[in-house]
Amino acid sequence: MTISRALIALSLLASLPASAAELIKLGYTRTATDIAIYTAHKRGYFRDAGLEVELIHVQSAAAMLVPITTGDVDALAGSASAGLFNATQRGLDIRLVASKVTTPKGFTSQTLIGRKEWFDSGKITKVADLKGQKIASGSPGSGALGTLNRMLRSGGLTLKDVELVYLGFPQMLPALKNGAVAATLPAEPYTLQAVREGIAVPLVRDDEVYPGHEIASFLFAGKFIRERRETAYQFLKALIRGARDHNDALDEKGMLRGPGSDGIIAIMNEYTGAKDPELFRSFPLAYCDPDGVIGLASLREDLALFRELGLIQGEPSVDKIVDDSLRQQVIKELGPYVKKK
Repeated sequence: MTISRALIALSLLASLPASAAELIKLGYTRTATDIAIYTAHKRGYFRDAGLEVELIHVQSAAAMLVPITTGDVDALAGSASAGLFNATQRGLDIRLVASKVTTPKGFTSQTLIGRKEWFDSGKITKVADLKGQKIASGSPGSGALGTLNRMLRSGGLTLKDVELVYLGFPQMLPALKNGAVAATLPAEPYTLQAVREGIAVPLVRDDEVYPGHEIASFLFAGKFIRERRETAYQFLKALIRGARDHNDALDEKGMLRGPGSDGIIAIMNEYTGAKDPELFRSFPLAYCDPDGVIGLASLREDLALFRELGLIQGEPSVDKIVDDSLRQQVIKELGPYVKKK
């Protein structure tokens, strides 16, 4: 299904002079929304910056919080979780430097899907019907919790009205199929797969109820920024170049059907292991901001929710974890994004 870490590292190393490559270790969850990473790697943007990037697969951003502060991992593609806020409160130095995925209107990242068998029977046909039911989401205290909170509120419910079950994306569909849960909040392409296979029906999209939500971000170790600032800058610039290539390939509806989409889809297929060349044309692939603009308002809302649920220790703040200086430097050099015609 996926390219091994060893092959990724070796492919980059082979294309660089031995003395030129500077190693960066990046933790990522290997989803479709990691397109900026895949594109920057495949098209040589890391290599152009004299970087060797080792991709390290993790289940969630929370699982990498300690390694990123010790230097075992330099950067992470994940959400601003309750664990991240708590870690910074304990003195661990992690900085949110740019947006990876957000949700402007019309660009969905996650859809709450319900069990089709129960939809057909009339048991669950809308969000309000989920009261007292089990819903599968990602890790506790993740950014997806903010999404789910808004979704439930759209049906007059709160998180306290349902029973949360925490599963990885690949485990969500079997749980939905066998009736272990009534609904799930996966990422693409799992949502599309569930609908195509007749396992689930869509109930509500995140961009409908939480526009502008900072779903996932690029997180850098504070030590990485302090001690290798130029490297961190070049690394972020390569990621933003990758995000811009993806945006160039979108049509007016945000689908991968625009100019150059064949090349982006080929990259997606290679890095995610997808076999169907039309898969990534079948759904809007979230929104990877081509300027990396951080959704500060939603970060503050999510932090307030984490506090309300008793998931936060001490008094962390969004301002303490966000460092927008590298991103601003990148945009100053590259200029604001203008879509290629």
